[in-house]
Amino acid sequence: MEIRPMTIADYDEVFAMWQITSKRALSQADEKSQIERYLSRNSGMSQVAVIDGKIVGTVLAGHDGRRGFIHHMAVLPEYRRRHIGHKLAEKAVEKIAADGIDKTHIFCYQTNEAGQKFWSDFGFEKRDDVFVFSFNNKEK
Repeated sequence: MEIRPMTIADYDEVFAMWQITSKRALSQADEKSQIERYLSRNSGMSQVAVIDGKIVGTVLAGHDGRRGFIHHMAVLPEYRRRHIGHKLAEKAVEKIAADGIDKTHIFCYQTNEAGQKFWSDFGFEKRDDVFVFSFNNKEK
């Protein structure tokens, strides 16, 4: 297995994977032009896992200059339980830390029990002291 930085050339294969992996919330922010901008802004931080030329896992990762964020962590169902997700997360956190960022966050749905267990086992701590509020800039 090879883990390498995600490029915009990977978009179609990665987007197709996001559509079939469970509990992925896709939006306009995941359109190709938006992902291209994200990858450019956070160069080398997002990763893909490749086996026999096929992308089997991905993690979209970056930071805002203060805090790191992991988005759309996904491994194809038939490739799970092989530590691919762990290796992707490890690489993403390593890349974020190498940019001098001391904390990384992941948003995980309350209904995603497998995801909560994964991130907890990885070492992320669940926060009960904050809520996420979202604002749709296009509605104002």
